Amino acid sequence: MSEEENPQPANAGQSQQQFSIQKVYLKDVSFETPNSPAIFTEETQPEISLQLNSKVKQLEAGLFEVVLQVTVTAQQGDKTGFLVEVQQAGIFIISGFDEAQAKSLLGSYCPNTLLPFAREAISDLVTKGGFPPLLLAPINFDALYEQQLANSGEQADSPSIQ
Repeated sequence: MSEEENPQPANAGQSQQQFSIQKVYLKDVSFETPNSPAIFTEETQPEISLQLNSKVKQLEAGLFEVVLQVTVTAQQGDKTGFLVEVQQAGIFIISGFDEAQAKSLLGSYCPNTLLPFAREAISDLVTKGGFPPLLLAPINFDALYEQQLANSGEQADSPSIQ
């Protein structure tokens, strides 16, 4: 049998997997120093708290918006030094993956891709706000995603796609 008689490749029944970043953008940002300028005269070391959240929205078949929400609060005693909130977003093409793989990409890989951009925005805002640079440590989104799955009792149904 010649190749002309069998034009389909051996993997024709399998869908081609595709992952690509279409756009990364700052969706929303807020920086507050509610106790300035008095906060700058205090010599105490601030206590930093970090909150993370991610949301996934399906825009069309195979096209998703992922928003990484990062909130950092610096408390100096009973006063807030600063509060910074960043929503770093990206649009991703994800196709050809089974549902569990796609949800893992959306719940772990995409937020991990967005974190350096959010980290840079936060550092810039904190520095421009008159505070020493704030360098957020890397975050293990794979472990967070696995923890979310374990806490929800679901194997592949998180994060929810809206």
